[in-house]
Amino acid sequence: MERTVVIAGGGPAGLMLAAELGLAGVDAVVLEKLPEPPNWSRALGLQWGSIEALDQRGLAAPVYEYEQVQAFGFGLMRFAGLEQHLVPRRVPQRRIEQLLEDRVNELGGVELRRGHAVVGMVQDNDGVTVTVRSEDGEYPIRASYLVGCDGGGSTVRKLAGIAFPGTPSTTNGITGDLLVDEESRLRFDPQLLPRGFFALIPLETGLVRISAAEFDTEPVSRDIPPTVEELGELVERLTGRTIDLGEPVLLSRFGSATRQAEHYRAGRVFLAGDAVHIHFPIGGQGLNTGIQDALNLGWKLAAHIHGWAPAGLLDSYESERHPVGARVCMNTRAQMALMHPLDRIGPLREMFDELLGLEEVSEHLVHMITGVDIRYPMRGADGPAAGDPHPLTGLRVSNAPLVTGAGETTVARTLHDGRGVLYDLSGGAASLPDVSGWKDRLDKVTAAPAAGLGAAALLVRPDGYVAWADGSGEDVEGLLHALRTWFGEPSST
Repeated sequence: MERTVVIAGGGPAGLMLAAELGLAGVDAVVLEKLPEPPNWSRALGLQWGSIEALDQRGLAAPVYEYEQVQAFGFGLMRFAGLEQHLVPRRVPQRRIEQLLEDRVNELGGVELRRGHAVVGMVQDNDGVTVTVRSEDGEYPIRASYLVGCDGGGSTVRKLAGIAFPGTPSTTNGITGDLLVDEESRLRFDPQLLPRGFFALIPLETGLVRISAAEFDTEPVSRDIPPTVEELGELVERLTGRTIDLGEPVLLSRFGSATRQAEHYRAGRVFLAGDAVHIHFPIGGQGLNTGIQDALNLGWKLAAHIHGWAPAGLLDSYESERHPVGARVCMNTRAQMALMHPLDRIGPLREMFDELLGLEEVSEHLVHMITGVDIRYPMRGADGPAAGDPHPLTGLRVSNAPLVTGAGETTVARTLHDGRGVLYDLSGGAASLPDVSGWKDRLDKVTAAPAAGLGAAALLVRPDGYVAWADGSGEDVEGLLHALRTWFGEPSST
C-alpha cells in the first residue's frame, strides 16, 4: 500500500503532525506501537507556547478548563513578577493526545493504526519503503516521506543513521501514579534534598503522582520495570520518611541524559519530538518542544507535497528547530547544575534566587522555558538590503482582536485553516501589491488598525510566525520577497 507520509509514533508530536497534514489535505498514516491508548499521562503540564499553537488551530478551549501549576520556577526556585497567563496549565498528556486524535479523525485523510511498529526502512530517490510489524506479522508500506516521532529510543532515527550525541544519565528517577486513601493525600511541591528531589502532587480523586530522583548515581536500566517497593525505598532514601504509596497505576523510569540529534533530516526521513531531543524532565519542555517541532514541519512538508514549496523550505525545518532544541537542552542542564551537589552549590542558589527576584531575569527565563521567546531568522541573504527587519519579524504573532468588514474576530481564528495570512491593518493607507497569485495557499484579512499588533501590515506563516511586517504598509519589495521566500512563486499573475 502506498501513502504520502508515514508517521512513526502516536504521541503529542506525531498526532500534532498528523493533524497539520490532515488540515493541509495530505494523506498520511500514523503507526503507534501501543495497541491501546494509555490510561495514564507521562507529562502533566502544557506550556504557553503550545497553548498558543493549539489556539491558532481552534483546539485550546478545553485546555483552559485545567488549573495552572502551583510551582513554577527554574532549578526548583520560584519566579518573581510572573505574567500570570504564562504559567503552565496542568493538562495531562493523554488529554492533549485525545484532543489531537479527535482533530485527526474529524479531518479525515489520516489513518491511525495502533499496535503497529516500524521495524525497518529503506529509502531511495523517489520514496521510502517502511517495514511494519503488527500482531498479524510484518508488511511493507511505500511512502513519499517517513517522519519519526517515536521517542528518545527512536527506531526511525537509528534506521536513518542519524547520530544522537550528548551526555548519559547520572540520575535514577521514578514517577508513579498511585491510588491512595483520601487521608493519605498529602502534598509536597517539588523539593530539593541533599541526594535528589521529591514531589507528591494530588491528581483526581484518590490518585497522587510521586516523582523521586536520586542524583549522581548509576541509573537502573529502563528495561527493568520499576516496582512500588523500589519507589518506596527511593523515597525513604531521599526524605528519611516512609510514605504509604498505595496501589500503583503507572510506574516509569526517568533520568538526566541529554542528547540531541545531529540532524533532523536524512533525505526523505525527518525526526520530531523526543526522537531529536531528550533531557531531564523539568518544566514540561519536552512535550512543548515536540508539539512545536510538528507545527513547524507540517506546513512545510505539505507545501512540498503540493508542489509550491520554494527551494530550501524543507531544509529550514532543521535550521529553525535545531537551535530551539539545543536551547532546551542547555537550560535543563543549567537547572540540573543548580540542584546538585546541594552542599556545594548552596551559595550559587542563594545568589540565583536573588537574581530571580529581578523581574527582567524571571521574564527572560520564563519566556525561554515557555517557548514564547522563539524568533526565527526570516530574511535570507538575497533579501532586500535596505533597513533592519521590523521588530515583530520572526516572532509568533500575538492573538489580538480584529475588526473586519465581516465583524469581530481574532488573529488566532484567522489561522484556524492552517494557511498563511496577509493582514492589512492600515485603515486603507497601505500600498500592498496584488497577492491573488498566492490565493491557493494564502488568505488576506483586512481589518481596522490593531494596537495589539504594532504594524500596518503583517505576513504570517501557517505556523503563526511573522515572515514580514511593516509599520507603514509601503514596503512592497520586502513583502514580495517574503512571499516568494516562504510561499513560492505565484500560480498566476
